[in-house]
Amino acid sequence: MKILVVGGGGREHAIVMKLAESPKVDELYCAPGNGGIAKYAKCYPVKATDVKGMVALAKELAVDLVFVAPDDPLVMGMVDAMQAEGFMTFGPKKDAAILEGSKVFSKELMKKYHIPTAAYEVFRDPKEAEKYLRQQNVYPTVIKADGLALGKGVIIAQNENEALAAISSIMEDKIFGESGSQIVIEEFLTGPEVSVLSFTDGKTIKPMVSSMDHKRALDGDQGLNTGGMGTVAPNPYYTEEVAEQCMETIFLPTIRAMEAEGRTFQGCLYFGLMLTPNGPKVIEYNCRFGDPETQVVLPLLETDLVDIILAIWNGTLETLPIQWKNGCAACVVMASGGYPKKYVTGLPITGLDANGQIADCFVYHAGTKLEDGEMLTSGGRVLGVTATADTLQKALDTAYKGVKKINFQDVHYRKDIGQRALQAKL
Repeated sequence: MKILVVGGGGREHAIVMKLAESPKVDELYCAPGNGGIAKYAKCYPVKATDVKGMVALAKELAVDLVFVAPDDPLVMGMVDAMQAEGFMTFGPKKDAAILEGSKVFSKELMKKYHIPTAAYEVFRDPKEAEKYLRQQNVYPTVIKADGLALGKGVIIAQNENEALAAISSIMEDKIFGESGSQIVIEEFLTGPEVSVLSFTDGKTIKPMVSSMDHKRALDGDQGLNTGGMGTVAPNPYYTEEVAEQCMETIFLPTIRAMEAEGRTFQGCLYFGLMLTPNGPKVIEYNCRFGDPETQVVLPLLETDLVDIILAIWNGTLETLPIQWKNGCAACVVMASGGYPKKYVTGLPITGLDANGQIADCFVYHAGTKLEDGEMLTSGGRVLGVTATADTLQKALDTAYKGVKKINFQDVHYRKDIGQRALQAKL
């Protein structure tokens, strides 16, 4: 098969690497790709959000499958556009991708179908939102932009001043553009967080290995929210008992709700969960593989990813057993100094040659570009150094050893990835 992967980050690098393992794959293409992906797939400079350009590229390359990885093109309807031209695709159609594309839609779906989530209210007028905050006067509180915001559209306000500033910046200053024309204000949930990616053909849902993301920029879960500074899998809090509860109260009800709404969801559905004292609740849905969760989940996948994609396309996921490797995986993100705010790009990266590589460790490229044979930084999150081992401690030790071999100016990474998981009190 000839496969085109849409996107150009660490997640796409992990997807390309897993597809490359399949004996069914002859050629891999990626658009726009990045410096690391270019080693394994031929990259083309088409933006992930350029639907027409991507369809033209798929036609030109005469591919057998288009794997749409990022949220933006899914929400824009790239899968619909590809299918209209006769291409096999992986990823939900536009009417199903709204599950991530609109926080308001997803919250109202959960309310309608009794799927456990935080209590919330929706606002289209900043003055009404401010009035509601003053009436409630409960902190911390969570304020979310309705639409996509690069994983940064959620603000946890610790007091009234922070909450009012969040409303103003999202709704009036439009820091997330039109994504902030509506907001959701919801109760702050407590408990361990769990990310569960799942494969679904719209009828059957098969969860992947659970993971634990680290969203805050600084050690000790301090600093600003980011797209994710590192992750580990599996998540020790996600026990068999919790998994069964999630299947009954969240996973199956979500798939059935989308089917009932005429929005059949096929592809990868991501559940961001909080294990509260009152049971698991949904914090958010994503309509695609998470980043950096993909970098720890896919290395543990034993079954051929192409077989899973074909089963989803043919609606036969129920009959395909999916196998996972024993052991653990850990990913440490190496970010640009200043991320998630302002940062410099175009800095040379050292340690990516053969001497910098260590056994059982792989470096996924998130924000890199290859220029005149030199690897340079080109984004906020630059690399995801990932290791697998039979224990989490070993995986973390190996990942951090890998991190120490690599350098670029003002590099920033968290030193405590996985510590919460190691100290899990179950």
